[in-house]
Amino acid sequence: MSKIKNEARNQFPLVTAVRGQLEQRAAWLYLLCDEGRKRGLNPRDFGSAAIRRCGLGQGRHLVREGGTDSLKGLRKTLFTKPAQWMFEMKVIHSTDDELELHFHYCPLVKAWQKAGCSDEEISMLCDIAMCGDRGIGEAYGCELDLPKTIANGDDICHLRYHKK
Repeated sequence: MSKIKNEARNQFPLVTAVRGQLEQRAAWLYLLCDEGRKRGLNPRDFGSAAIRRCGLGQGRHLVREGGTDSLKGLRKTLFTKPAQWMFEMKVIHSTDDELELHFHYCPLVKAWQKAGCSDEEISMLCDIAMCGDRGIGEAYGCELDLPKTIANGDDICHLRYHKK
């Protein structure tokens, strides 16, 4: 039996529709990793680097768009109200040098659950997916700590960005 608890509370139709798009992207990651594994590749060896590159590009764009590398800028450009609805997210702490968030739902994890992934696969896919968030953080000159993740059976994803 899975230890992962990941049920959305917000069932507003528009939120559900957008979550479906996020789930589709999570399915892409799963299928790419699965095909790589079938060819003898370790998904961590190629997936993490590719997703990090994506995050770096997105992070650079967000820094330009927001006109700052302040973590308050990251909160305003990436962790917007719509993003907060999708992930049932709470902003816990936000300064120029620190940003702390709690996600109470993850549509990516939901996609992997629907695909029949084991808890171990979901944990690995989450680690790879979070390389994008780490890349975004790197573009802001900071690091990302993940003390808790839904993918590992925790009640929340706890993201903590902090300047180096």
